[in-house]
Amino acid sequence: MLKQYKLRDYNFRLVLWLIALSTLGVLLVGSAEASLENKQLAGVILGVFIMLILSLIDFSWILNFYWIIYGVNILLLLLVIVAGSSAGGATRWFAIGGFRFQPVELSKILLILFFSKYFMVHENDLNKPKIILRSLALIGLPLILIFRQPDLKNTITIFILFSLLYYAAGLSYKFIFSVLAIVIVLGAVFMTIVIQPNQSLIKDYQRKRIMAFLNPDSPEYTDDTTQQNNSVTAIGSGELTGKGLNNSSVSSANKGNFISQIQTDFIFAVAGEELGFLGSAGIVILLLLIVLECLLMSRRAKDLSGRIVCCGMAAVVSIQSFINIGVATRMLPNTGTPLPFVSYGLTSLVSLFIGMGIVLNVGLQNRIHVPEVRRTSRQKGVRISL
Repeated sequence: MLKQYKLRDYNFRLVLWLIALSTLGVLLVGSAEASLENKQLAGVILGVFIMLILSLIDFSWILNFYWIIYGVNILLLLLVIVAGSSAGGATRWFAIGGFRFQPVELSKILLILFFSKYFMVHENDLNKPKIILRSLALIGLPLILIFRQPDLKNTITIFILFSLLYYAAGLSYKFIFSVLAIVIVLGAVFMTIVIQPNQSLIKDYQRKRIMAFLNPDSPEYTDDTTQQNNSVTAIGSGELTGKGLNNSSVSSANKGNFISQIQTDFIFAVAGEELGFLGSAGIVILLLLIVLECLLMSRRAKDLSGRIVCCGMAAVVSIQSFINIGVATRMLPNTGTPLPFVSYGLTSLVSLFIGMGIVLNVGLQNRIHVPEVRRTSRQKGVRISL
């Protein structure tokens, strides 16, 4: 379980980027809602501690329990439907003391761990119809449970994550293009249905958010577009250097309460307004550096499971960053997705640190003969990274 590692193989750059971004997150959450700053700080400290512990535990040993990991994931998703607490018409949380635990955030990490081992076990059969169908069934069950909460955005997010994991494992391009064609057709059918006023495929509030994005000038959807419009205004008002953290301007989107859930879904609006373009760009750069470090480590992983873990964590950070910033800048429909390591949300924060801890351990177990391994992998049709 524990091995002797070389200090020079430890990726201190990744740790530095994570701590820098999380520190910015604590400051921004504190500016958005002062009462949450200490909780966010405690989450960062706990997350970093868990990350450092996991970084020293052999990830291959952890992945030996991949079916148990899958079972725990399904159990948590079932329990939240049966005994979870509701808010805003959705049942997505467990109330534990003064904190709320959201299983779907941990589910993303657990599914990365499960499929990294599952795909490695079936490495030579990944493009066989039997394995493809079995993999779709294995991802289908948690997707159904997440959709039932209801949580459409995370259902879509996790399906995209699964697709990227399968791609990194070595799925053939022939199948990829076939699936893309089907997804495009299904997407068109989905949109055709949901724009109908009497549809029953998704909840009314979900439809309103989609319609508000498609018809932003319609008076019917003013309530759904106001938040995003105010977010864009706030980001633009920060100009180059911003108004400063914890500024007391009542005309700001933050202090003036013009945007709800500003400490979570719209934390990027706080960054744009208070840190300006430079601060916002700094956050994007730190996110990019974290993703690049994960991808670079995937190229040096000792086996396929290690590569998939690194690529999976890179995908989670990328997808959630794109959605969160896209919503805050009105490029995507309004949906609540936390900005990794920045938004308030202890489940998301600690779960991401858990994943990064395993990524760091993958980096500690580099291959010795990288060129030879790459050549062998190409012959097998296995991709090294996304």
